[in-house]
Amino acid sequence: MEQTETSAVIILSEHSSWWKEVDVSKLSEDARYRILTYVVEKYGRKKVLEETEISRVTLWRLLERKSPVKPEYVKPLLKLLTREEFEKLITARERLRSLSILREDGTIDYSLVLEILAFAKDDEYLKNALLRFVVQEFREDLKKMLGIIFAGIVLRWTEDFEHFLIERKKRRKVKDPETIKYYRNLFMRYLQGRELSEQLIDYVVNHPNKWLRNVFRHYIQYLYYRRRISPETFGWIMEVVPSRSYKLDVRPYKIELEDVRKTLEYLKQHHQTYYTVYRVMLESGARFEHVLRMVAEWSPSETIEIPGTGIVTKRLVCFEEKGFCRYYMGLRGSEKPCEWIYFSTSSLNLLQMFAPRHINRHQIRKYAKRHGLVLPKYMRKIAWRLMIKAMSREVTRFIQSRFGELRVSEARYEDLLSEADESYPKYLEHLSSSLNVSVSA
Repeated sequence: MEQTETSAVIILSEHSSWWKEVDVSKLSEDARYRILTYVVEKYGRKKVLEETEISRVTLWRLLERKSPVKPEYVKPLLKLLTREEFEKLITARERLRSLSILREDGTIDYSLVLEILAFAKDDEYLKNALLRFVVQEFREDLKKMLGIIFAGIVLRWTEDFEHFLIERKKRRKVKDPETIKYYRNLFMRYLQGRELSEQLIDYVVNHPNKWLRNVFRHYIQYLYYRRRISPETFGWIMEVVPSRSYKLDVRPYKIELEDVRKTLEYLKQHHQTYYTVYRVMLESGARFEHVLRMVAEWSPSETIEIPGTGIVTKRLVCFEEKGFCRYYMGLRGSEKPCEWIYFSTSSLNLLQMFAPRHINRHQIRKYAKRHGLVLPKYMRKIAWRLMIKAMSREVTRFIQSRFGELRVSEARYEDLLSEADESYPKYLEHLSSSLNVSVSA
C-alpha cells in the first residue's frame, strides 16, 4: 500500500487545479462527508454555501447526515483544499478509485499503473522506493527472476582479498594498516568459514556492529571482481546490505586553550613520544593518522619529485634560520590528501629520537581518555583556529592540505609553497604566545 500511495502522489500534480482530475463520484459517502465537514470547519458555512449554491436547510441536512452528500456538492469544495489536505481526508483505496486507477469492481487499470511506474526512470525517489518495496516484498521472486544463486561460496580472508582492499578496490582504497587489522579481526570472528547465504546476509544486516556491513560489502565487491558472483547477485546483495550509517547531528564542542596547554605539559612530563605526536599535530594541523604515518615511514633523506610540478626535493626540507621544517607526504587520489607536514626544528629533534616507529593510534586515544587529556583528533581543529589568526586562510588551507577547499593548479603550487614557507614562522610565534609555551624542546 505504501507503493500505491507513492504512485497516487505522482498523479496528483502540484499545479493549482489538481482537484479537476478527481472523480468525486468514486469517493465513498463517508469520504464526501469528511471533506464537507472539514471545509465547513475551516472556512465556515457561508463560504460553503457560496461555492456549492445550496440552501442553508440543505447544508444543515447534509451536516446532520439526514441527506446524502452528492458528488456535485463536494466537487467545488475540492479547490478550497490543498493536495495534502485531500490525501489526509480519504483512504489510499478511495484516492486510487477517485483517480480511476482502481475500478469499481476492484480491478486495476494496469495501463495507467504502468505509466506511473515509467516515471521511475526519471524520478530518483520513486525509483528507490520501488527498489526497496520489491526487495522487501518480493525477495524470493526477484532472486528467481534474476537467477541469483550463491553456489556454495565460502568466505575466507586471504592475502589476495587483503591486496584487493589495498590496491584493487574501486573508489576509496583501504590503506591504513590499523583499519586492515580491525577489518581482519571482524572478518575472522564473524565471517571466516561461513557460507554465503540469505541467512548470513540477514545476520550481517542485523549485527550490532555496523562495521561488519562494510567488511562484508568489501568481500562481495571482491567476489564480483574475481567473477565468483554474477552482476545480478552483486547488485541485489549491495542493495540489501546497506553500508555503515552515520548519524548526522550537531555535536557542539568547545576546547579551551588552557586544556591544550595542560595536555602538552602532562605529556611532556609523562610520555615523550605521545608529546611529540601532539606537538607535530598542533604545529602542522595535519590529521592524526597522517602524523602517525609519517613517523612510521620516516625517511628524511629520500629524494622525490612532486607530481605535476617538476620539483625535485628531499622529503625533509629544513629552514634552520626560520626555525621550521616540512616533510613531504604526497598523499593524493583516493586517500585523504596530505602534501606537506610542517613542524618546528625543535620537534624535529624529538622525532629523530624515535622515528621511524609504528605507534598504535588506539593506544594514544585510550591514554588521552584515561588521563583526561584533549583527544588527538581535536588538534587539527585547534591548529586551524590558531593558524587563521597568524596566516591567510589560503596559506592555512595549503599547509593543512585542505585541497577540497582550495584550487591548486600546477602554476600556483610553487607560489603557495613559497607563501607558506614565508608565513609559517608567524604561526609558530602565535602558537607559542597563545599557549604560553615555548616551541623549543
